[in-house]
Amino acid sequence: MERSNMMLSNKRILVTGGAGFLGYHVANAFARRGVELTLIDIAKYDPGDYPKNVELLQMDVRDLDGLNRLLSAKSYDLVIHAAAALPLWKKREIFDVNINGTSNVLKAAKANNVERVIYISSTAVYGIPKKHPIEESDKLNGVGAYGESKIKAEQICGEYRSQGFIVSVLRPKTFIGTGRLGVFQILYDWVESGKRIPMIGSGKNHYQLLEVEDLVEAIWLASFSPPEKVNDTFNIGATEFGTVYEDLMALCEYANTGARVLAIPAWFAKGTLALLEAFGVSPLYKWVYGTADKDSFVSTEKIQVALGWKARFSNAQALIRSYQWYIDNKETIPVEAGVTHRVAWNQGALRLLKRWL
Repeated sequence: MERSNMMLSNKRILVTGGAGFLGYHVANAFARRGVELTLIDIAKYDPGDYPKNVELLQMDVRDLDGLNRLLSAKSYDLVIHAAAALPLWKKREIFDVNINGTSNVLKAAKANNVERVIYISSTAVYGIPKKHPIEESDKLNGVGAYGESKIKAEQICGEYRSQGFIVSVLRPKTFIGTGRLGVFQILYDWVESGKRIPMIGSGKNHYQLLEVEDLVEAIWLASFSPPEKVNDTFNIGATEFGTVYEDLMALCEYANTGARVLAIPAWFAKGTLALLEAFGVSPLYKWVYGTADKDSFVSTEKIQVALGWKARFSNAQALIRSYQWYIDNKETIPVEAGVTHRVAWNQGALRLLKRWL
């Protein structure tokens, strides 16, 4: 994060979703660079995870009055809107948080003279296209409530942009890094145990990931680059990535636990996981297992040209960094399962499968 030397004097930033995985990394990276930060989230914070000069507040982005009171009390230069309901949440909550919450953030920011908003969207807005690499101008076809909600939230961003408001929309690939658990904790647990790692399909497809530090750098550039350069939509993903098999094997070889990849026919794996999901005993939702055997990678040329951004970490490096953090910190990871990216997920029926592999 030392690459930028832009002037930061008296910059004040509000980050929504501050207790989440991305909010945690944004808070620590930006605070090190001298930015004054306020974080809001409905979830609880662990104050020890954050710099002492970062303000931590409990607030829901669906509370428009609360947002207005907060933004009017201080003169904020920027809002980084990272709060979101994840795909495992109920459909009604996903739409409420991701659509209405985004509308509230933009409405309050504009009403209180915030200079710009950065909206963290997702490449889930593209669905499962046949054309790769995916470009920002390609058709949007979100799968499920999460993908659909992100598209509608982006449309709201576009409406504000058309009114002259500066709104950057960032579409990151699945991002991992230090502190990332969720579905990846299941992978790391199996690798550490030396198990055969079930892989949906042949693994010959390319599935691009993203190291969270590279995403934070993109957010930094969108925060402090000239308005005419950032008032746009940008894909973000690793520049270097192999096939799914190659990237998983790189992780297994690094771990040196005897873990190896086991290819499972896609039709069988997807059918089984769909059945388990229907009975509520699978930790994987359709977007995860439904796209696992498909190509999924985006072009990052646009943000490289416009903002000078470039990924520092490959897929394999990102997986290894995240895995090593898990090994170093697993004794302090809360035992209780949850549905956010900073806690372990209940493995459900996969725990039984693990015994046989």
